[in-house]
Amino acid sequence: MIRILLSMAGLIFTLNAAEVYATFNVEADKKAMLAFDAGGITKRVNVDVASYVKKNSVLASLQNNDMRASLARAKTALKFAKKDYERQLKVKNLIDAGRFDQYAFKYENAKNEVAFAQANYDKTFLRAPFDGVIYEKDIEVGDTVSGMMLKTVFKIQSKNTRKLILEFDQKYHQSVKVGQQFKYSVDGNANTYKGTISKIYPFANSSNRKIKAEVKARGFITGLFGSGQITVADK
Repeated sequence: MIRILLSMAGLIFTLNAAEVYATFNVEADKKAMLAFDAGGITKRVNVDVASYVKKNSVLASLQNNDMRASLARAKTALKFAKKDYERQLKVKNLIDAGRFDQYAFKYENAKNEVAFAQANYDKTFLRAPFDGVIYEKDIEVGDTVSGMMLKTVFKIQSKNTRKLILEFDQKYHQSVKVGQQFKYSVDGNANTYKGTISKIYPFANSSNRKIKAEVKARGFITGLFGSGQITVADK
């Protein structure tokens, strides 16, 4: 227990506080395993391990001449279906409704075909889901990618934002709250840091009787270990 006396404008405040010991592992705030959602031969690989990437940047692409041709064909069909539809629209009151509906159907269907061809073409590009750094890579130019069996080819994590995954004894489940301060150090680092509990997991691990919580952090290498104390109100 820590007892602190503060004097302010002649008033004396007594602050009672206790500390709960917790260990933690450092994880990336965001991470993802990336795979192509299409099959083909790898045409380009634009990044490597430790590459920093922006959201939506192309990490790798497949040979896609056939997909590009299908998209161009669909766009051509849409172009002429639109012209036919617009011509019929001008004389809609003079022609049979069923005939007009046929042109309207062809026009709408042509738009759907373009959307379908565009989606298939887009699948030949693997893009970054968020700003981050590549920390694993398992693809090279010429590799065959199977659309039937998805394989992780990149692993990406946030560049600097981290979260500490804390574990503390379950007997303190009523004492530890979101917003409390966590004072900690990382193994192999003599500095002391401070953070705030941002999340508490709603279950206790039955194998080790621990509860997890999260603290936001920045800059640490993922996978590091550490320990510290959560400052809680003393009952």
